[in-house]
Amino acid sequence: MLLGKAQKIGYFKPIINTDPAEFKDVHIQTILSHFQLPLAFEDTYAFTRAEALQLLNEQSQGEMIDTIISRFKKIEENYDFTVIEGGDFTGQGTAFDFESNLLIARNLNAPVVLVISGDGKSISEIIQDGLNLFHAYQSREIQVLALVANKVHVDQANDVRKLLASQLPKGTISAVISADKALQNPTVSDIFGHLDGRLLFGSEHLSNQVDNFVTGAMQVPNFLSFLKENVLIVTPGDRGDIIISSLQANLSSSYPRVAGIVLTAGVVPEEPVMRLIEGLQNVVPIIAVNGGTFETTNKIAAVKARITPDNSKKIQLAIDTFNRCVDTGALDEKMVTYHSDAMTPHMFQYQLSKWAKKEIKNIVLPEGNDDRIILAAGRLIAQQLVKLTLLGNPTEIAASIKRLGIDLDINDINIIDPANSGHYEDYVETLYELRKSKNLTMEMARDLMTDVSYFGTMMVYKGHADGMVSGAVHTTQHTIRPALQFIKTKPGISTVSSIFFMCLEDRVSVFGDCAVNPNPTAEELAQIAISSADNSMRFGIEPRIAMLSYSSGTSGAGEDVEKVRRATELVRQQRPDLKVEGPIQYDAAVDPVVGQQKLPGSEVAGQASVLIFPDLNTGNNTYKAVQRETGALAIGPMLQGLNKPVNDLSRGCTVDDVFNTVIITAIQSQNA
Repeated sequence: MLLGKAQKIGYFKPIINTDPAEFKDVHIQTILSHFQLPLAFEDTYAFTRAEALQLLNEQSQGEMIDTIISRFKKIEENYDFTVIEGGDFTGQGTAFDFESNLLIARNLNAPVVLVISGDGKSISEIIQDGLNLFHAYQSREIQVLALVANKVHVDQANDVRKLLASQLPKGTISAVISADKALQNPTVSDIFGHLDGRLLFGSEHLSNQVDNFVTGAMQVPNFLSFLKENVLIVTPGDRGDIIISSLQANLSSSYPRVAGIVLTAGVVPEEPVMRLIEGLQNVVPIIAVNGGTFETTNKIAAVKARITPDNSKKIQLAIDTFNRCVDTGALDEKMVTYHSDAMTPHMFQYQLSKWAKKEIKNIVLPEGNDDRIILAAGRLIAQQLVKLTLLGNPTEIAASIKRLGIDLDINDINIIDPANSGHYEDYVETLYELRKSKNLTMEMARDLMTDVSYFGTMMVYKGHADGMVSGAVHTTQHTIRPALQFIKTKPGISTVSSIFFMCLEDRVSVFGDCAVNPNPTAEELAQIAISSADNSMRFGIEPRIAMLSYSSGTSGAGEDVEKVRRATELVRQQRPDLKVEGPIQYDAAVDPVVGQQKLPGSEVAGQASVLIFPDLNTGNNTYKAVQRETGALAIGPMLQGLNKPVNDLSRGCTVDDVFNTVIITAIQSQNA
């Protein structure tokens, strides 16, 4: 939440549970890794719990606090806001955690968000624990921003929510997070880390969640009846029948998903069984251990879930749960935070999600059979950012969802096979009426409407979808041709163009046009600049337009420079409200020192946020060079100028590219 408002966020856990030489604190590792915080692990803590307890026993509490303050101040000096994680009340020394949290919060003058656990407690116990903790902090004159009751049984949640709200002082935020097995239950990776074993197969599926486990020590028909969703199967390594039937059940749509298999007694399957498994395309994790079945089952039962850096699914679920259950707007108002004028990549991506959720839109993805599309769909639905329609064969898409191990309910997405759609005939008739003047016959219309790009675009045209994202499999021409034919351009705009949002280390820049127009005229270049500036504002970036060329100001001459100079004048005439400079070289546009040397006094030079390239050759190569050499995230291309949003993907796109482009399309459609 803070990364959406401030550029530099620090993280500090004064006292960690274990010696980093033996085991690094998993909370710190996860936070630093997932949010890409530029902190070294050793700078994020002051003491291990053993070291802190030793100082306490030696009555050196003052020394402990002095060191904590010193370490915290080093972080505070370099960051806009620092989050401090207190002790977690696990294991021995819970009284020490309670007292040290109070002490640290008081000495660092830090307001607090209190979290209590409702696991295994009655409603009255949860309320009493919460009030006791609140009053303990209040009595030490520590500001309590919020009290969160975590892991509350779903049947108790409403009562706990009402009682906390009524018994806490007015203005104190209270929140209740229901127990969620997807967060509480371990992954196969968690279990593997606690077992002294070796991984035989399935390393790519170690993030599978384990909701149940069963011992496979009976005949196969009886065994199969005990399988439940996300089950971990524990069986002796010589039970080839159990192993093969488990793997087959996982592939079958008639049985629940299998999370993994643990082979006990120090035995691995015989060679024919191993060879059979090696030939399978989709194998769940199979772990071999030396211990007996009973001993191993007890170890598994004792494993506690952790949110680890590699488990992006659980991290995202935790973030989504926080955003859903906690009033982040009220919490934000209570915190004194630094508000940067710059739009950093973290702020930009945070804002994208926030904007998308303001008005949930339905986006159609014509390439519904592509794995990248399906994986992105799972993330989008899980975060409740959009509604989705996938085009393709429903049975094949359902099978792919299971094969990919995505936690996506098939009922949460709309899957349409164009040729079998109830809208097919209507779409054919509409296309014929729209294009018959262009010599399109009814037979041609029928043929075109089986094409997913035409079908998806027609859904947008008819209002059955709010926007479309395609191009993972199809070419740019194939994706946008139908849109140009009947969605057409907005009034007053004759040029369809594109922009990329370039998420650099400390800022977000808009690059246009790097994907559509090979050699735009001065008039087209001016339209591209104006459209890019308007979209820049729409996405929270103040537009300062640089019309790029190989010379700056009046230093150069030639046909190409004159085109850019003419385009700059047209922008000034048509939109005097926009800050624009051109012609200008790239270095003068983005480097403050060079900018002031070449164009002193310019409002744009050295601080351009919208960079307009003179042709496709320059733009496409530049954005790719910047992306590759700096590690910048390039979100787009986003098409601009159409009446309704249709956006194109690269055929080399990643799941993240699909995810971001769908969100941008949804936001575009809010104003379409």
